[in-house]
Amino acid sequence: MRIALMTDLHANWRAFEACLDHARSIRADRLVFLGDYVGYGPEPNEVVERVMAETRRGAIAILGNHDQALAETRESMVSDAEIAMAWTRGQLGPEARGFLAGLPLWVEDDTRLYVHASPRTPPAWIYVNDEVAAKEALEACRAQKVFCGHTHIPALYSITATGHLISFQPVPGVPVPLTRRRRWLNVVGAVGQSRDGDPTAAYALLDTDRSEILHLRVPYDVEAAAAAILHAGLPPALAARLQKGI
Repeated sequence: MRIALMTDLHANWRAFEACLDHARSIRADRLVFLGDYVGYGPEPNEVVERVMAETRRGAIAILGNHDQALAETRESMVSDAEIAMAWTRGQLGPEARGFLAGLPLWVEDDTRLYVHASPRTPPAWIYVNDEVAAKEALEACRAQKVFCGHTHIPALYSITATGHLISFQPVPGVPVPLTRRRRWLNVVGAVGQSRDGDPTAAYALLDTDRSEILHLRVPYDVEAAAAAILHAGLPPALAARLQKGI
């Protein structure tokens, strides 16, 4: 089975559509969404409606911190994120809100665990952004393979039977074998708001038959996405982030 893993869509319909089209072109068998469908971007309705439609066709969807914050106004965020979230609350109807509110924090699928942030979540949304956090995340669960997002930066970690942690920097387009003698934690890059200096959209493809992960980058119309942010009246800094990939 070929599983397309997408996370941190952040109401960026153009980036999401590009990744969906790409996944379809390489014949992905299943879609897994790892959270944060709203926030930052100008198209929350389009994104959430498509995620809802895909779950009706068998996709898996996980709750993210921005999705949770939609209903919890006390969620602490940086100012631009809070402005975008307040705007988003005025855009989504009851069906979309109910869908997001009902999403699980994690899903176990065979030997795989899907979660938005570290498996140590909840209550805090913990970033897996270094080796210490990766080791703690793997020690917090029993899954052989963990897939998460939240950082917006692709990363890959493995831990041996003796507890030795190894980190990798995924290279787009280069598959990495996920040997069964180790446990793995894969941080998937962001579809809707890249932060690794590359403004293209990011997602990953897991091949369960080959037991390998492939990180991918997909070009989309970043300038049009940035213009849509400005047209919606959202903070200009959010448009600049898309253009720079930071």
